[in-house]
Amino acid sequence: MRRTDILKTASISAYVIFILFSFAVGFAPGREIGRIFKTFSVDMFRVLPCAFILIGLFEVWVKKETVEKHFGERSGLRGYLWAVLLAGTTVGGLYVAFPVAYSLYNKGAKLSVIFTYVGASAICRVPMTIFEASFLGMKFSLIRLFVSIPLVILSSIWLGNYLEKRGYRILPGK
Repeated sequence: MRRTDILKTASISAYVIFILFSFAVGFAPGREIGRIFKTFSVDMFRVLPCAFILIGLFEVWVKKETVEKHFGERSGLRGYLWAVLLAGTTVGGLYVAFPVAYSLYNKGAKLSVIFTYVGASAICRVPMTIFEASFLGMKFSLIRLFVSIPLVILSSIWLGNYLEKRGYRILPGK
């Protein structure tokens, strides 16, 4: 085994032992950590399988030319707008956004458009915005979106150009 594999195994084992010990001796913070982990895991296992099936279908059904046209080098501002719209409808947060971004990259999307998609996935999903507006008000949500989205696009363009000038490439998965 490699050293990193040993460290991962030891970390996971220590976590499990801590949770089991907490339940055995009644250590409240450890028990709460265990409950939160269980809730989080169940939520993930509800969303991720469906999301990965949809990503697989995207890989098969959507042509590379279509992605290049709407998200590629010559898409212009339209590519960024498509990225924000796609991000707004993405379910599952960044757990789903990163595999979708990787798929877009493999099909020819521009690096800065992918950064826009990932950034927008974190800040402008429709369900999250509705939830936010119900607690903080529509005015707050609109101001946040109108400030955040241009900043995400501008920083994505800057970062994409910076990395492309240096020949950055996303490596293929294992």
